[in-house]
Amino acid sequence: MTAADDPVPAPRAPQPPGRARIVLAEVSRRDSRAERTRVELAQQTRVGEALVRGLVRAQLALALRMSLVVLIGLGGLPWLFAIAPAVGRVTVFGVNLPWLLLGLASFPFLIAVGWAYVRLAERNEQDFTDLVQRPER
Repeated sequence: MTAADDPVPAPRAPQPPGRARIVLAEVSRRDSRAERTRVELAQQTRVGEALVRGLVRAQLALALRMSLVVLIGLGGLPWLFAIAPAVGRVTVFGVNLPWLLLGLASFPFLIAVGWAYVRLAERNEQDFTDLVQRPER
């Protein structure tokens, strides 16, 4: 008896699931408010300008707050040493405290402020994106 004479067929490999076709027009019909907001942004209508102006104001306010943190943090040190000269004469490992604070500690401070600024700016942008893409209620 040969394989051609065998009445029981060999089992077939499972077929992969069929492909699903996604059409962008169907998706955009469901999210008409978000699309309308994106169009207003692209065409620079009054609503779009107001949304962008709000984002720019939020980013500017954040930049000013962080600048104030740096100004107080680094700019306040010379004032501290002028007001309290005894603090300026303190030595750590044979190096004066003002040199350590302004020469070494200022770099990690600036990096931390920069890292915080980037995280907060990205959060502002994500909030803006969420506002633009928010579905209609």
